[in-house]
Amino acid sequence: MTRVGRRGDNPAPRSVDVARSAGVSQKTVSRVFNGEPYVSAEARRRVLDAAEQLGYRMNSAARALASGRSRTIGVITLGTTLYGPASLLIRIERAARDAGYALRVVHTLEGDSGGVSGAVESLLEQGVDGIVVSEPIDEGGGGPASLGVDVPVLVLGAPATFGGPRAVAAGVGAEQLARVATEHLLDLGHTTIHHLAGPRRWFAARDRLMGWRAALSARGREQPPVVEGDWSAASGYAAGRELASAGGVTAVFAANDDMAIGLIGALTEAGLRVPDDVSVIGFDDIPVSAYVTPPLTTVRQPFDAVAHEGLRLLVQAIEKPDAEPTPANDPPVELVVRASTGPPPTRKTPARGQRTAARSNDPAHADPVGHGSPTTA
Repeated sequence: MTRVGRRGDNPAPRSVDVARSAGVSQKTVSRVFNGEPYVSAEARRRVLDAAEQLGYRMNSAARALASGRSRTIGVITLGTTLYGPASLLIRIERAARDAGYALRVVHTLEGDSGGVSGAVESLLEQGVDGIVVSEPIDEGGGGPASLGVDVPVLVLGAPATFGGPRAVAAGVGAEQLARVATEHLLDLGHTTIHHLAGPRRWFAARDRLMGWRAALSARGREQPPVVEGDWSAASGYAAGRELASAGGVTAVFAANDDMAIGLIGALTEAGLRVPDDVSVIGFDDIPVSAYVTPPLTTVRQPFDAVAHEGLRLLVQAIEKPDAEPTPANDPPVELVVRASTGPPPTRKTPARGQRTAARSNDPAHADPVGHGSPTTA
């Protein structure tokens, strides 16, 4: 079949050309490109094949007029390069593309109390079909609920106060992940676990703090004073120096991997071996965590699963507004055990400043251990 292009004398292909080539009606072509039901798999395949061969792309304005939808989703996210928010945004974009939607992204700035409200207004003015709120910080401003949003809203990893009359939620599982991390250290025999927390204004930091507390409380264990960092390796290093000077610390749960890596560096400089003297577990499973010394035990964030589940719920709310919303599936929990955690020391730890060699382990020997739901990430 000759491909019809936009160059030369050949006009751009139209929907009637696709219908004629596929042997279906123009209504069927419209239904296929608008994602409507009641089209057989065979007819859908013929339409898509014909469209590809002809080089046909449905005009977005025409699609919006035909369906009453722009097939765009707005995303509100913090303007940051931190691993968690950035990784989730990438997965949201992929999930939206797989569902046939384009994204319009608005970044907010830390410290802007009206950032979310302004972002919602901007997206509504652009005619988006739905909004994803991936806003990790509590700025004390109004959320979507205060704006009378008339499109579905997907809230990722934030409390219900970000909701609205047509809101769905997904990815609220950081507390459970933190509890698994803390329980891993308790199961190894540590009497209690210290916590290196993230900034308190971050919902993620609060969730991980609650998970740590819940795990200790369930075992009747003491809750040591919390040390707060800012997600950076430098803040983890500063916390490591503080914990090393305190003495009596045998295990630390860090709220992210970057802080855990900085923490290990400070402990090592203080003459403490990881995990022989102090066990350290992180959160996220960033790519480098398997290749530091020692390789870092951590809990893996299920970004893919959260994004796909969240977009499934949002698209359902957009395309079937009268249908009863289905509950979100719980995200998977995956503990990745490497060499930075072990049983508590059975002998007195070396004095500070007495350098000892850190145990080196091959990151290829990492042992993922599943907990809870089957892992799909």
